[in-house]
Amino acid sequence: MPGTRGPLGPVLWTWAQAILIIAGAALLARVEPTGLLQGNLAGVGALVFLWLPDRRLRARGEEWEAYGLPWWGAGDRRTWAAWGRGALWAAGAALLLFPLFALAFQAFASALPGLPEGLRALLAPYAGAPRLRPRLPEGLALQALLQLLVVALPEEAFYRGYLQGTLRRVLPGRPVRVLGADLGPGFLLTQVLFAAGHLATFQPFRLGTFFPGLVFGWLRERTGGLAAPILFHALSNLLLKVLEASFYG
Repeated sequence: MPGTRGPLGPVLWTWAQAILIIAGAALLARVEPTGLLQGNLAGVGALVFLWLPDRRLRARGEEWEAYGLPWWGAGDRRTWAAWGRGALWAAGAALLLFPLFALAFQAFASALPGLPEGLRALLAPYAGAPRLRPRLPEGLALQALLQLLVVALPEEAFYRGYLQGTLRRVLPGRPVRVLGADLGPGFLLTQVLFAAGHLATFQPFRLGTFFPGLVFGWLRERTGGLAAPILFHALSNLLLKVLEASFYG
């Protein structure tokens, strides 16, 4: 099987498989006449991000619990305690970082119209001059559910769970302690793969996901689980939708 030699082989091959499947679906969606596939690319990604690593873990006789996914059943107090701790960490990170991100988004949106057209297309999907009119996106409740279950949970399980968890073990090197979290070589590689994976939809501006990925990965290492990065990831995506609706709605 290609890509399985050496300690990095299996994990990088799993990542490559996921990206190739999603990229193939994105290309097919451009010619599929009903628009059904185009409207459900996030669902395709969710299935791929859960199915591929789950297959790897089952083949090794491992469980998701060892990779940070806190689920012992709905009736188990450990499940709700873990998600409660994750919610507190996610809320704290949001209170600290979201005001800074909102200011940065406003500055970026204001500067964007002054850039050459070709460069604007590479940096962002927005057209026209921004105008701040605070508002919420339509269907916010449904958006929140989709961001949590279809986007954040599968992506974090794949990247911060399977990839970051595996790379932590197989990559040598002394970790660096950053704000209470031990970050080894696998930490940075995970976030690079996270950003590069977003190119599967052929949108260069999505490389910017590298920067929130650093926060997601730090939360994974600092808290020891996936609850905090999953919840913060979902909140971050919702914030972006609110900002887009407020500046470009």
